Amino acid sequence: MKAFFLALAFAMTSSAANIVIMAVEEPDNYDAVNSMNAFATNELRPQGHQVTVVVGDKPVKHHFEGLIAALKQADLLILFSRRRFLPKQQMDAVRGHLHAGKPLLGIRTANHAFIPRSKDIVDAGLTTWPEFTHDVLGGENAGYETQGLPYTVSVPVGIKTPLLEGVKSANIHGHQSLYKVLPLATDAMPILIGTAGAGASTPPQPVAWTRTYGPHKARIFYTSLGAPEDMRIADVRRLLMNAVNWSLQR
Repeated sequence: MKAFFLALAFAMTSSAANIVIMAVEEPDNYDAVNSMNAFATNELRPQGHQVTVVVGDKPVKHHFEGLIAALKQADLLILFSRRRFLPKQQMDAVRGHLHAGKPLLGIRTANHAFIPRSKDIVDAGLTTWPEFTHDVLGGENAGYETQGLPYTVSVPVGIKTPLLEGVKSANIHGHQSLYKVLPLATDAMPILIGTAGAGASTPPQPVAWTRTYGPHKARIFYTSLGAPEDMRIADVRRLLMNAVNWSLQR
C-alpha cells in the first residue's frame, strides 16, 4: 500500500507543471482575477500544478510585477487581460516564452490583450502588440454581437478531439457578447461554435480553437468564453482543464 501511494505521488509530481496566469482587474475584464484565482485553487493546484497569478496594474497600470521572473520557470502561460501595454522587458518575456515553443492559453479578452484603441495614449517605455491577436492566437478582434443573447454553443461537424472529452456543448450558453473573430488562420481548428439568437446579424463564430505558433510550434488554445456566468458552468471549466492538458501535451 505504501508503495502505491509513493507511486501515485511520483506520478502527480512528474506530471505537474509550472503555470503562470496573467490577469487584470477592471470593470470590463469579466472579474478575471477572481475567476482565475478560483480556477487555480479548485482545478489546477489539486492536480499538482504550481500556479502563479500575476495581477497587472499593481501598483502601476500596465505593469505586471513579477512577470519576468515567473515566466523564466513557466511551462504554460494563461492570459486573461485586456488592452495592457507592457514595459518592453515584460513584453519581451512573453515573446520569449512563445518563441521557445512554450504554450499559451488565451481566455476571452486575450483577443485584445495588447491592442490600443484610437483614444488610448501609450506612454513612452510601454509596448503594444496589435499583431498578437492575428499572428499568435490566429483570430481577429472585430467587435461583438450583443443581440439575441444568450448564444448557443455547438461542436463543428466531424470534430473529434480530447479537448472536448467530458464537455457537453449543449450545457454551454454564452451570456455575454459573442465575439466576432473571423476569419481564423488557415491552420486554426475550431472546436466550438457560438450561434447568436433571434435578432442577431452576426453569423456563427468560433468560440474555441487551437493552432500552433512560431518555429518551435508553441501550442495555442483560445476561447472567447470566460465571463463570470461562463465560469460557473462545469463544462466550461472542464474545457479549460482539457486545454491545459492539451497545451502541456499531457
